[in-house]
Amino acid sequence: MMLHVENLTATIGDKQILKGLDLDVEPGEVHAIMGPNGSGKSTFAHALAGRDGYEIAGTATLDGADLLEMEPEERAAAGVFVGFQYPVEIPGVNNMYYLRTALNSERKARGEPEVSARQFLGVAKDAKALVEMNPDFLERAVNAGFSGGEKKRNEILPMAVMEPRLAVLVETDSGLDIDALRIIASGVNALRRPERSRIVITHYQRLLDYIQPDFVHVLVDGRIVESGDHTLALHLEDHGYASFLNHDLDGVPDGAPLAGAPS
Repeated sequence: MMLHVENLTATIGDKQILKGLDLDVEPGEVHAIMGPNGSGKSTFAHALAGRDGYEIAGTATLDGADLLEMEPEERAAAGVFVGFQYPVEIPGVNNMYYLRTALNSERKARGEPEVSARQFLGVAKDAKALVEMNPDFLERAVNAGFSGGEKKRNEILPMAVMEPRLAVLVETDSGLDIDALRIIASGVNALRRPERSRIVITHYQRLLDYIQPDFVHVLVDGRIVESGDHTLALHLEDHGYASFLNHDLDGVPDGAPLAGAPS
């Protein structure tokens, strides 16, 4: 099992957001997590990334290693990559420097030799080709002055450079036109390997037309309440989340089918 999550809870202040989330991801699989606003989708990504401010309990392991005992940089070195909905601008730091520094930091943590500037040029060239990015963008400050679509492409760039074992993409399709969505999805698909897994977190089915998942999960009120294949996303597109929201979830085990959901 690559990723094993069991009874994961996340609390911020006096508000519990994740309420016992269970999820298993095998190598090579693509999982989609869908759910209404406030269901805990972004919080789940934050919990895996190790973002400050949350009180996390339960189990989350990657290849048997306890993620919850690791600092964020240790999780990245172990192979966890999280691409968030709103990429951060870093004025004064260009993409080339940022990406090479990040890559070498992870390689150093794993006891691997650093990549030279000359070697990295080839890595960066291949990565930018995947997301059809203008070469000039590598010399620009990270996300500074980028359009929404450019920022999303630039968020996939580190994923192409560092080739993480587990990539979690949070609402990557948000604010994208159809051409930008196609380009980003194509880049994500090109990086798919038998030893790498992906979790795609989204509101909408349209992204899953391009990145077809092996499994789709419905997250409601901090718990996964339904799982299925890609047809579950089509059901949600047609019927929304009403059949899941109108049920009392107390006492319903994760993954147990609810009335109104596809069987």
